[in-house]
Amino acid sequence: MPRRFTGNDLVIASHNPGKVVEIRDLLRPWSVQVRSSSELDLPEPEETGTTFVANAELKARDAALRSGLPALADDSGLAVHALGGEPGIYSARWGGPTKDFAAAMARVHRELGAAADRSAHFVSALALAWPDGHCDTFEGRVDGTLVWPPRGSRGFGYDPMFVADGRSLTFGEMEPDEKHAISHRADAFAKLIAGCFAD
Repeated sequence: MPRRFTGNDLVIASHNPGKVVEIRDLLRPWSVQVRSSSELDLPEPEETGTTFVANAELKARDAALRSGLPALADDSGLAVHALGGEPGIYSARWGGPTKDFAAAMARVHRELGAAADRSAHFVSALALAWPDGHCDTFEGRVDGTLVWPPRGSRGFGYDPMFVADGRSLTFGEMEPDEKHAISHRADAFAKLIAGCFAD
């Protein structure tokens, strides 16, 4: 049974500005005061998990322990079916040391080559941890197709090359509210809210 979040302060256990903005937007209706790991000068733990859920839990627990506040972490990435699910949990690392997602998208395109199958899905795992060690996890997914060249300057990461099933715009072209309604993170968030926030 997920634990209810009853406080006012929450740490977003991320150093990714785009992710922090998106999570802050999704939490706005609950009037929670949020601060990111970078705002609190918390170090970025090494992601040693072998799944999205394991990495989200690792980051949330570390931030909760260091800050003394509940912490919410997201671990997300792109799974390309023709590449056997890669880059998966290594999605950010495909961008190299500077996490250059233009380079990461180019690598996906290069590795796909002439493959006819352009299907892929985004995964988002959310972990909400408390300083006493309790942690709840939730996972979301959205399926779609990859396009080349990338389109749009909104969002972050692989958004400009991903078109969700039933849509014509990439996540990089969509208005934030439209993306928030259908994304993998929105799917995971709906489960988090139902479990930990909603009355």
